[in-house]
Amino acid sequence: MDTLQPSGTTKRRVTLDIGRPALTWGARPTVTIDGIGHPAQWGAGTWAVAEDGSTVVGVYCYNRLWRFGAASARVGDADVLVYRSGALTPQPTTT
Repeated sequence: MDTLQPSGTTKRRVTLDIGRPALTWGARPTVTIDGIGHPAQWGAGTWAVAEDGSTVVGVYCYNRLWRFGAASARVGDADVLVYRSGALTPQPTTT
């Protein structure tokens, strides 16, 4: 297992633009980087990713009742990703 590095040591960052859907019903976006979830905000933001290899970046919306609009992409050389949520279609959550 890789050892954890102190915060601020990653030089590679990816810009993620998270667009707010028309009907959010109190939904908030969550960003996952290699399966680890991080709370996010609507709009553009930058996220630290591993410097070598590719990283899987995912986004989904959650509104206390269900998850919807899940999407993921493998980030190789891309520096900017754009996310737009689709319709409010519930997806099963695992506990």
